[in-house]
Amino acid sequence: QVELVESGGGLVQTGGSLRLSCAASGLNFGLYAMGWFRQAPGKDREFVGSISWGGSSTLYGDSVKGRFTISRDNTKNTAYLQMNSLKPEDTAAYHCAATRIRMDNWRHVNGYDYWGQGTQVTVSS
Repeated sequence: QVELVESGGGLVQTGGSLRLSCAASGLNFGLYAMGWFRQAPGKDREFVGSISWGGSSTLYGDSVKGRFTISRDNTKNTAYLQMNSLKPEDTAAYHCAATRIRMDNWRHVNGYDYWGQGTQVTVSS
């Protein structure tokens, strides 16, 4: 049984930082690209970014480019999302996801095979 578990969310002030983790089990982690998406109440799920199976390639959504960084440690079956310079509009539930699709499709929600339950990030103004 595949399980993705996010952690590290919380309440932070504008300009602050958080690092989210996504611990994976039940799958061959090194064969999957890992993505991060976020969803605010009443809004569609938004692509944050993804990282290739080996970590050599990353892709970011326009709204987080230059502020967020995705990394992974295949020895720990864990992906990370480092979030800096946080803004109130970054407030959302953040979900990690696993996929075998090509990089040019990483932005698409439907391309991911497995999803975590999410961790809440709230940025106060």
